[in-house]
Amino acid sequence: MEHYPQSDVFDAESHAQYYYHAHRAGEHGHFHTFLRRGGMPRGAAPMELPHDEPWPDGDDQLAHLIAISMDGYGYPIGLFAPNRWVVDDAWFSAADLIRMLDAFRIDHAFPSWPVNRWLGAMVVLFRPHIEQLLHERDRAFEHWRRALPREDVLERRDIEIFSSMRISVEDTIAALRAALAN
Repeated sequence: MEHYPQSDVFDAESHAQYYYHAHRAGEHGHFHTFLRRGGMPRGAAPMELPHDEPWPDGDDQLAHLIAISMDGYGYPIGLFAPNRWVVDDAWFSAADLIRMLDAFRIDHAFPSWPVNRWLGAMVVLFRPHIEQLLHERDRAFEHWRRALPREDVLERRDIEIFSSMRISVEDTIAALRAALAN
């Protein structure tokens, strides 16, 4: 559950942030990607929902964009959108999160310039997948909210992930090449 690096990676210019950690079976670990308030597009605001736990606000407000699962060889194998309690963010709609994707870039050397750039490239390459997952996340959240109207679903520890999918860099690039050839 420890964050790598311990204090997370943060780009003061873009306000993008991420960390890597491991705790789930079937993967080596995963990256959690975020955008902090200073990098969010105008008009982006957390959803107005009753909530039991405090959400980060002001300059500390952050939005979780997507998590990227990795295998033991360093290949990305999946994407997922967790519940709010998992990453302690403020809850933004899929539409707002999708608008934030363009701002996710980290262009400095700490802790690794290639990893920082690679993460930004992953968000670009898998953007259609991420958009789909974020919409699925919102639908799953609404389903649970209707099913449990008296509960703060965003704090239910038995609901860890709202949406997920397997990915393949090779398959996605092949599909892009095929689309460009047409």
